[in-house]
Amino acid sequence: MASELSDEIVVVGGGVVGLTTAVVLAEGGRRVRVWTRDAVEATTSAVAGALWWPYRIEPAALARTWALRSLEVYEELAEATEPAGVRMVEGVMGDTRLDEVDGWLAGRVRGLRAATAGEGPGTGIRARLPLIDMPAHLPWLRERFVAAGGVVETRTVTSLAEADAPVVVNCTGLAARELVPDPSVRPVRGQLVVVENPGVDTWLVANDEAGEHAYMFPQPGGLVLGGTTEEDVWSLEPDPATAEAIVRRCAALRPEIAGARVLEHRVGLRPTRPAVRLERDALPDGRLLVHNYGHGGGGVTVAWGCAEEAARLVTG
Repeated sequence: MASELSDEIVVVGGGVVGLTTAVVLAEGGRRVRVWTRDAVEATTSAVAGALWWPYRIEPAALARTWALRSLEVYEELAEATEPAGVRMVEGVMGDTRLDEVDGWLAGRVRGLRAATAGEGPGTGIRARLPLIDMPAHLPWLRERFVAAGGVVETRTVTSLAEADAPVVVNCTGLAARELVPDPSVRPVRGQLVVVENPGVDTWLVANDEAGEHAYMFPQPGGLVLGGTTEEDVWSLEPDPATAEAIVRRCAALRPEIAGARVLEHRVGLRPTRPAVRLERDALPDGRLLVHNYGHGGGGVTVAWGCAEEAARLVTG
């Protein structure tokens, strides 16, 4: 068995981090299988908004490198003829001054300038950033992986040691809390509301008049409204009162949203950790284990940079 699998890798986890890592490994010539408990369309990643923006990702210096590499890939995907669910979209990041933007970010982000009074509430910056439609992007990643010779298997594991390959890559997100085990991994609950888009074509992240966080992302399937950041809350059931509050906050910023028909409610648990864990380790029997988890709400923002770093760790 071991000789037959000598060049094989099992990536555990089928969210955006796991699939992107699997793509990089498979396109690098390795034989890769992805073990995922849920279909990719049902992972936490499928719930994400998902705007590229390096927000609260540690360690900061490494996250900068991962985010910039990911930005480069998303810009390429947005310009490619093959639809990958990635678009470059203008929008406003509220409550942020231009001189507060880190230099490394200011020198790289397209169209960065101070927002005008009519573009958003209060002080903000305007930029052209990747906006990823996760219900389209995740299946695209899966198909790209399969086209590179990869195999996706639906498996529920109780131990990373169950993966039958010489190299195992742990991209299990929140499940790493039990599988590693790593008690520093905690859920941060996010609830979203998808409404029929009344004509909003730019994204907005801001606070309403009461200081409550609100954002809206125009996606092909509707206008995604958010959101919440509820630490250590495990419930995946949408809360009606929370949904009403989300719509109310967003409508205070964009009045045309008031009365928009609700299409869908989404809830996801961000796998938060004090810092991303991206390093080599070993399973109890000595096989190579590479960890790539703990990205919180920034998985999309750093996915490609982390995937390439994980691939380097695999090859030593």
